[in-house]
Amino acid sequence: MSTGSLFFVYAPDYTDEGALQRRLEVRPKHLENAKSLIANGTIKVGGAFVDPATVSSETKKMTGSGLVLQAASLEDAKKIVEGDIYWTAGVWDKEKTVVVPYLAATQLP
Repeated sequence: MSTGSLFFVYAPDYTDEGALQRRLEVRPKHLENAKSLIANGTIKVGGAFVDPATVSSETKKMTGSGLVLQAASLEDAKKIVEGDIYWTAGVWDKEKTVVVPYLAATQLP
């Protein structure tokens, strides 16, 4: 079980023409890693951002990710993000990704 503080991660995807394809290609590995981080309590909440134009359609276009992580320090939270295949495979926009300390006003799962 993970201990430490909570951190909010805003990780938008790059917007170039190949960004969505890169996401889809590495998504199985991303989800496999996320599953273990959920199981050990590191990821408290996680999910994809969806393009508002596709939210009502059967096929939704993912445009980034949002997470609440538990980690020992801000540096450790950043290491978790930077170790994710979405980071290393060029899915998440490294210039726009934000990792900040987070104080939950509601109970987290």
